[in-house]
Amino acid sequence: MSQSVLFVCLGNICRSPLAEAALRQECAEVGLNVVIDSAGTGDWHVQQPPDERALAVAARNGVDIAHLRARQVTASDFHDFDHIIALDNQNLRDLLALRPTRPRSKLSLLFDHVEGRAGEDVADPYYGGEEGFDQTWAEVTEAARTIRKWLEAG
Repeated sequence: MSQSVLFVCLGNICRSPLAEAALRQECAEVGLNVVIDSAGTGDWHVQQPPDERALAVAARNGVDIAHLRARQVTASDFHDFDHIIALDNQNLRDLLALRPTRPRSKLSLLFDHVEGRAGEDVADPYYGGEEGFDQTWAEVTEAARTIRKWLEAG
């Protein structure tokens, strides 16, 4: 039975789709079957594609995310996914407030999975330039490697 991971940021057009893409790439490289998705706690961008700068950084790293569309976290996500991973502390707090009674999902922060970075946020690149998206890609890729390893371990 495959495991499942949902990445969550605020609008689901920058950080969480990049985290989804990075983990998909990591898992594909080793043939690991994992259900991977992303969502946002906010509804501003529902059904919109990722930010153009997110599309560009993913493409520069060999990943096409143009097919992704933003969606908002739902109550059923807490029962549909094994792991829900927030990209920052505010979204983790929002997820804790949304979490229904007896969820299946384990909630965590992305950097809690990276040695020496527990408790840190992935900075939101939305209001910056291309370099912020490059930094986000580097950070989510680092985390994706670690997450893939613990998913492999089972």
